[in-house]
Amino acid sequence: MESAPLRAALRPKKVKPLRVFAVSNQKGGVGKTTTTINLGAALAAVGRRVLLVDLDPQGNASTGLGVERRQRETNSYHLLSGRASLEEAAQATASENLWVVPANSDLAGLDLEISDSPRRAHLLREALRGPEGTPAGEGPADQRFDYVLIDSPPSLNLLTINAMTAADGVVVPLQCEFFALEGLSQLLDTIDRVKKTLNRALAVQGVVLTMYDRRNSLSAQVAADVREYLGGVVYETSIPRNVRLSEAPSHGKPALLYDRACAGSQAYLRLAEEVLRRERDPVTA
Repeated sequence: MESAPLRAALRPKKVKPLRVFAVSNQKGGVGKTTTTINLGAALAAVGRRVLLVDLDPQGNASTGLGVERRQRETNSYHLLSGRASLEEAAQATASENLWVVPANSDLAGLDLEISDSPRRAHLLREALRGPEGTPAGEGPADQRFDYVLIDSPPSLNLLTINAMTAADGVVVPLQCEFFALEGLSQLLDTIDRVKKTLNRALAVQGVVLTMYDRRNSLSAQVAADVREYLGGVVYETSIPRNVRLSEAPSHGKPALLYDRACAGSQAYLRLAEEVLRRERDPVTA
């Protein structure tokens, strides 16, 4: 991909203040990456300029957006380590209004590399919003994007802390299964600690129920229990189990490009609208 078209695509376009969401859950297999990809694509489909930052060394979000391994020579490792700027690391995707900073296994060694740095928890925030002291709204991402979604790794490590330190809110995918609430308290404690020590603005943006099967009474019971336990922080929209959602990553596409009419795509469009309502950012596209 040539750099000149990318620079043109990233010319400043200020609509509303940038909002940054970390999509996080330390449990694997809960639909975290699926949610990051498809929520990002849905926000882009309704006219928002969206950047997806792949912060998982497995790079599944990058694969799901069609970024091949050979196209990841400049990636989120380089962005966080200061070896590349946001403009150099971001790539356009096949979805209009959607860009990605890809990831590969380079990222796995970053924890050790930055462990002694006094700013180790702030690297992503500074890459997106500029070094400490940069005026609000003038960082590299502020005037280029409306939303940044960060695909966090399935663990509570320094990469996850970076995602939360950079974020305004955390979106928590929660699978509709028996152990849905197991480990959630640990995640909420981590969010609270980050809020107290690193990012006072951090909040739980919302919890999204994933892999919901309306034919299964257990899904309905889990959903009811989660809503009773967490109240209004749970999004009204649930994401169903859907074969097309599962197939789309193997084709390097968000579900909206693979099959816009499928139940999964339509659910993520509804979720995007709900996210925007909570942000008081009405859908105009």
